[in-house]
Amino acid sequence: MRLRALLAGYPELAAVLAAAVIGLSAQRPLAWLAARQGINVLLAVLVFATAVTIEPAALRSAARAWRSLLAALLVGVTVLPALSWAVSRMVPAGALRDGVLAVGLAPCEIASVATTAMAGGEAALAAGVLIGSTVAALAVAGPILALEVGHAGSAATGIVVNLALVVALPLAAGIALRDRVRATARAERAASRTAVFAVAALVALIAAEVHLSASYASVAASLAVFLLGSALVGWLLGTRAPRRLAAALLLTTSMRDFAIAAAMATAAFGPPAAAPLGLYGILVLIWGTAAAGVLRRRDLGATSPVPTSTAPGTARRARRRTTRPG
Repeated sequence: MRLRALLAGYPELAAVLAAAVIGLSAQRPLAWLAARQGINVLLAVLVFATAVTIEPAALRSAARAWRSLLAALLVGVTVLPALSWAVSRMVPAGALRDGVLAVGLAPCEIASVATTAMAGGEAALAAGVLIGSTVAALAVAGPILALEVGHAGSAATGIVVNLALVVALPLAAGIALRDRVRATARAERAASRTAVFAVAALVALIAAEVHLSASYASVAASLAVFLLGSALVGWLLGTRAPRRLAAALLLTTSMRDFAIAAAMATAAFGPPAAAPLGLYGILVLIWGTAAAGVLRRRDLGATSPVPTSTAPGTARRARRRTTRPG
């Protein structure tokens, strides 16, 4: 009964956990979809569905939060690469360690814009962090990899083209549509449900690419430490910010893009280095949806009106009315 109530209170988390189980259980057909651009298609759908829920006024307010945006971008190219290097030492030398190293070099996760919206945070700021961190990551990933490991391949052009198709175009189309067409409550609910479905389907496809073994124990531990550390950094960034900005900073900082990290790891170290990134993708999407649910429920609890019967003096007046002679 308690589990049912918990899942009812966090529907996005329930959907993501169910999707992870499905992905691990039916790997062959889902891996077939993943190998045929299934992940990129879902990411594009997710970005578009999230973009149409961003109000034009929110974009202007996000521009005024340029200090928060700049802080998030600086942390993404300094603190997080250092953190991923540190936690990669928990993994024996080899391809798996190289894959963990690449996590901190990736920009913020595309789905972080959606989880920010689910949390009631500033989705426009999250979109700004997504775009800015992507540009910054592509600029500094090569030099950082060369500094850390002494060599790095480069697939920047292919990554840029992919991001233009998966992120930039759907984002621009969704924002333009919202600006020109007045969204109804029904349309916004449909967009939000589409985003949740896309996140869950994304988890299923990622899970289908994961092949767990004993060697993944240290990988899982190092990725969990990285996730915890990046969440702490994101929380610190938002300690003095308004609630909506703080939610965006927490989620965009703590959620790094597993797909871009995999592309960078493959380009720098070869395909085997991309193996840990599927596991990270599952962990980070579960974390993001869980955090969004907690933040949303906390906000609802903080803003819910006090029942009339509990307002000061109300109970006393009610008792006087009931005891007054008829």
